[in-house]
Amino acid sequence: MEHRAVRSFVRRAGRMTNAQQRALVELWPRFGVPPGDGVLDLTALYARAAPCTLEIGFGNGDHLAARAQAEPERDFLGIEVHLPGIGHLLRAAAAADLGNLRVIEQDAVEVLRTRIAPDALDEVQILFPDPWPKKRHHKRRLIQPEFAALVASRMRTGGRLHLATDWAPYAEQMREVLGTCTLLAPLGSGDPAGREATRFERRGLRLGHAVSDLSYLRTA
Repeated sequence: MEHRAVRSFVRRAGRMTNAQQRALVELWPRFGVPPGDGVLDLTALYARAAPCTLEIGFGNGDHLAARAQAEPERDFLGIEVHLPGIGHLLRAAAAADLGNLRVIEQDAVEVLRTRIAPDALDEVQILFPDPWPKKRHHKRRLIQPEFAALVASRMRTGGRLHLATDWAPYAEQMREVLGTCTLLAPLGSGDPAGREATRFERRGLRLGHAVSDLSYLRTA
């Protein structure tokens, strides 16, 4: 029997509005990256050479769209598997005419392994990944040693990895895991991009959770 890798996400149906559904049909050809397993040529994808930020698990995409609009000199690539959130982002991208934004609907681990070349990214953001709080589910957490090494290998020397979580035990695990990755050096706490609060962050703050921002530098 073929071994099935443990995934860090579960595809939830979620409620999709008519507008989001239309966006998935009408706007995907403009902003979506076709499925496949070949390595992406980022210069061809954006029709230019520019620094590229990858956001993994962008939720409804508000943060990603805001950054793409505020930083037109930089290209942004978002990965998400939940279709309502993708539809929401596609509508925002079209409204703001974000030519520097592209979206992939695929498992982020698969994308990093097969579609992103080594040393291709200038920044990676992972904001509020599912903490899988129950101990028996910790194996589903995205931030694991193998994943940390994979992310680091896809970043250029001097690139930055930024993570955020409102679950204190997960923040501690992130520090432990990333501290063992020889390609990453800690930059301390704080958000290097000055991001706006995400929907998941606002929910955590309402529950009284403290937010941890962690930043790392890709070393030579």
